[in-house]
Amino acid sequence: MRWVLMSERELRRVEVLQAVQAGRQTVTSAAEALGISRRQAQRLAKAYRSDGAAGLRHKGRGRRSNRALSAALRELAMSLVRERYADFGPTLAAEMLREHHQLAVSRETLRGWMSAAGLWLSRRQRRSVHQPRLRREGLGELVQIDGSEHRWFEDRAAPCTLLVFIDDATGRLMQLRFVASESAFSDFAALEDRPAALPWRQPIMTTGRESDMVTGPHPRGLVLRAAVRGSRRRGRPASAARARARAGPRPPASRPRIPPGAAVLRGDGIGIRLS
Repeated sequence: MRWVLMSERELRRVEVLQAVQAGRQTVTSAAEALGISRRQAQRLAKAYRSDGAAGLRHKGRGRRSNRALSAALRELAMSLVRERYADFGPTLAAEMLREHHQLAVSRETLRGWMSAAGLWLSRRQRRSVHQPRLRREGLGELVQIDGSEHRWFEDRAAPCTLLVFIDDATGRLMQLRFVASESAFSDFAALEDRPAALPWRQPIMTTGRESDMVTGPHPRGLVLRAAVRGSRRRGRPASAARARARAGPRPPASRPRIPPGAAVLRGDGIGIRLS
């Protein structure tokens, strides 16, 4: 028994031509069903009668393309890519080969060669899988802050933001508040005016807006600070950040006593004491 590799279009032709050979369908109706001319249908029917399903396969399947580049050119291009452009993408590597080595290779051809050699991974292959974070164990251990800007009151008032405090362990809504806009100061005010009946008087950690806002226990009370994640994100010059990194950590300085409810601007953000 011999297996024949065929495409879906060729399999469709086999089904129709079987009906023609069995007398259940005419050549004219077969041509209309396949979307070809009557003379082409007659040629296919003749090939099917003589060679069977194998006669309907494309004659170029399995053969090398007439426009394929030579193996010597491929070896030369890949040797240059391995030696000089191993960390380049296919587009830039093709430009370098054309400008500096006079090798005209399209970027898609070079992409296939680099993928076969293991020098290039597709975007799907480069995608990293992030493991889901486990929920915290206790109520109030981690409270997440998020805001949803919407026209909550329709045309009766201006658009505003609904500020939501969500407990990570239980998914419980700890507090809801309408504010003009989501900002650090609106978070400060919501934390300062929270009801005393809520069990999270001093959470271990609070996050908001993709970890831009972080809270934690403080020797003088609960402090909410805007965490600075990278110098470029806050518009600071990269050279200044590198200079501070070379200088090393600053010596600890004595902190003045922070009165309750006072907001303090510090080097690493804005803090407010709530208790």
